[in-house]
Amino acid sequence: MLQNEIERNLDLRSILLDLAKEGLIDQREANFLLGEPRSKEDAALHPLTYIAKKQLDNLKLKGKKIDEMFLTNWLAEKAGLPIFHIDPMKVPVAKVSGLMSFQFAKRHGLLCVDVGREEVTIAVTQPYLRQWESQIGQTVQQSIKRVMALPSDIERYRIEFYSLSHSVTGAKEGGGNQPSAVTNFEQLLELGTLKDPEANDAHIVNIVDWLLNYAFDQRASDIHIEPRRELSRMRFRIDGVLHNIYEFPPSVTTAIVSRLKILGRMNVAEKRKPQDGRVKTKRPDGSEAELRLSTLPTAFGEKMVMRIFDPEVLLRSFEDLGLAGDDFKRWNSMAQKPHGILLVTGPTGSGKTTTLYSTLRALATDEVNVSTVEDPIEMVEEAFNQTQVQHNIELDFAAGIRTLMRQDPDIIMVGEIRDLETARMAVQAALTGHLVLSTLHTNDAPSAISRLLDLGVPSYLLKSTVLGVMAQRLVRTLCPHCKAPTEISDSDWDSLIRPWKVSKPKKIAQPVGCLECRNTGYLGRQGIYEILMLSDSLQEIITDDCDLLKLRAQAMREGMRTLRLSGAQKIATGMTSIDEVLRVAPPPENYQKK
Repeated sequence: MLQNEIERNLDLRSILLDLAKEGLIDQREANFLLGEPRSKEDAALHPLTYIAKKQLDNLKLKGKKIDEMFLTNWLAEKAGLPIFHIDPMKVPVAKVSGLMSFQFAKRHGLLCVDVGREEVTIAVTQPYLRQWESQIGQTVQQSIKRVMALPSDIERYRIEFYSLSHSVTGAKEGGGNQPSAVTNFEQLLELGTLKDPEANDAHIVNIVDWLLNYAFDQRASDIHIEPRRELSRMRFRIDGVLHNIYEFPPSVTTAIVSRLKILGRMNVAEKRKPQDGRVKTKRPDGSEAELRLSTLPTAFGEKMVMRIFDPEVLLRSFEDLGLAGDDFKRWNSMAQKPHGILLVTGPTGSGKTTTLYSTLRALATDEVNVSTVEDPIEMVEEAFNQTQVQHNIELDFAAGIRTLMRQDPDIIMVGEIRDLETARMAVQAALTGHLVLSTLHTNDAPSAISRLLDLGVPSYLLKSTVLGVMAQRLVRTLCPHCKAPTEISDSDWDSLIRPWKVSKPKKIAQPVGCLECRNTGYLGRQGIYEILMLSDSLQEIITDDCDLLKLRAQAMREGMRTLRLSGAQKIATGMTSIDEVLRVAPPPENYQKK
């Protein structure tokens, strides 16, 4: 195309004619599109974006469509420019937005995507226009590297980056308005308001809107806002790993936390004590998500962590969660019992709450009364009767269970067994014909029995009430777009499954890294499980001075698979990697050899 016509805007006609000339699309389709009237919205689109929207057949790649990625690669090759895939988490927004004005970037179809020591990288939508280079070169006094990116990405991130930068600057200068309080528990926070970076809007509202939308887009499970002396930082936890996202001036951080505290119905004036709150949000696409807020006073101000709960998780099957096959059968058989105690154990963030909610959702039919006592209520579900612990009025877990016993329940979920009184009430509920589900913080399933004994629950009551225990962890799953098969050495396999003997798979998969997974090699998480069912022989071992190693060994003989063995099964099927299982599963020294 037009490589000799350097200073020329790309237009729809020249691109369609070149595509037809190269045999990529049919000439009749090109003529039809040229003669077709375009709406005002379509006329504003970049020619590549407009053509991709039409989903034309690729005549050289049967079964494929002419999409924007194909068109961008095609044009970049003709223009002799490298392709750049914009990852917003890796773009230094404060630096790139300060390089040129929004209007200048919009007028020339540009977006700065990186600022190095000696080179500035600028993504372009018009590869044959270079008149802007001299102006930018005089400003930055650095060499300019031109790259091509998807025009739709450049348009989207140009608005987002400049809106955020403009809001941060405005908030720092005191230009934002204080938002009004939210009082309705079910009131939705409407997201998706970022439109024009130059708009005179409440800056802090814009920043919070961007923050939450961005977290949802990046599949974050937690948002950390951490105050520091010079620049406070914001981090997202994605697939269990924290990533640095942005740095704010301390004054802006304080305003952001205040805005979120208002939304979470927390006391904005109280900065000396930890507080908890919750926010329910609604995105432009109609999807909803709930956030649990927690603040903590630190040396440089209030630190806030927001845990994101997606209501759609309640609609996911146990197989999607990773609980399938024999593990699911064992867990489901215990959950179907009319009375007794079922425990889920694991550290914070291991998916215990999700497992309990999914189990309760499956059990909550019109014939049963499902009630919960939680601290706090993490996801609101209409099928349950949910009660939140309130220590200021002496409504703790034990008091909540005691009250629920008079509410004619069939199934009771207790957020966590933390002390002897709560454990006693859970045992009492199980003895009086109720199914009780709860959580404990232990490293593995057998340790839950010793933990209850340590709390002071008599062994004979444990034998009479505990149906079983499930320990779980979350492992990152390998990205299906880039994972690659590899060999595994005997020593690596033995280090994973020692001291048990499990046949080594011929091939396993390893992480590689691609655009879909942000070059981490992992995309999403699934659970690995260790399920202990209390049989008659195991009950005989449970005494007031129970031998934990003996209990573990007997459970293994009766079919309990450890977390590492559960992880080994997922490794053998190519779902995760050895390093990932070794990272989260307890060491084999915790177990006695068979």
